[in-house]
Amino acid sequence: MTLPLPLIQALQVLTVALGAPGLSGAIAQIEARFQGRRGPRVLQPYFDLAKLFAKESLAPHGAGFLFLLAPFLAFSCYLTVPLLIPVLTSYALPLGSMGDILGGGFILALASFMVAAAAAGTGSAYAQLGSSRAKAFGAITEPVVLMVVFTVALLTSTDLPYVLAATVASGPAQIVRPAHLLASAALFMVILFETGRIPIETHTGTTELGMIEEARPFEHSGPYLALLRWGSQVKQLVLYVIFLNVFVAPWGLASDTSAGAVAVAVVALAAKALVLGAAVALIDSTFAKLRLFKITEFVAAAFLLVVLAVFTLYLGGG
Repeated sequence: MTLPLPLIQALQVLTVALGAPGLSGAIAQIEARFQGRRGPRVLQPYFDLAKLFAKESLAPHGAGFLFLLAPFLAFSCYLTVPLLIPVLTSYALPLGSMGDILGGGFILALASFMVAAAAAGTGSAYAQLGSSRAKAFGAITEPVVLMVVFTVALLTSTDLPYVLAATVASGPAQIVRPAHLLASAALFMVILFETGRIPIETHTGTTELGMIEEARPFEHSGPYLALLRWGSQVKQLVLYVIFLNVFVAPWGLASDTSAGAVAVAVVALAAKALVLGAAVALIDSTFAKLRLFKITEFVAAAFLLVVLAVFTLYLGGG
């Protein structure tokens, strides 16, 4: 059976939206096994979201309209990016040319800004602290993403994600190029930062002074908190998709519009995301959290890697 292109594009968004909580649950389960614990159920994030959606919402006294609007805006931004990147198909879909990797990065940055601005207006010490830290460190990570995109443009003469994925999938020699490996390593370090993982942050903490990602929704509750948590999980899967289907392993994508090929692409994406999630869980279980002032050194190392990637292009290693 042949699927229309708009339906496939809608399936990309639904795959990311519905699969993101399951990926978070699987990573939590794998991490617990690494640490010798039983851990929560894989489906636990779905139950948590359902419980939060059924609860009452409260807003701090004096919070502005952005406090209530930010969860919806951020969630909408996160669901816009799957329209631009190869989630299930190796060919561009109708809205796939609407933006490039840089545009997708700007959309993710806009979502992060909305959440941080809402947290800053609550008056809560924890929320404001997390908001200021997120923006301070974000000022360092965003140049890394820009340099990764710049390196991509030098490698493929464009920064369209579908073109880069096709270039990487054209042969193993494309993956082992020094410039590509260095840029991919830098992007992986950025993903660790953006998803609040060790060595950057204890993503399960709620009261520690070093938290960043977990501090921003500190004053939200009910459906608003559910949207923020769901959006954070969607953001994690979107970053995984960019890393896997654009930079590292763009295989298993549907090459035609048949229902069977799209179903295989969904299974392939789940398998690849689980492998990457297991690697992240291993890092979570084996590394200690960095001190707060050491995070800049971690991000600076990612920036150095991507600068070296650019240099290798001009030294014959691209």
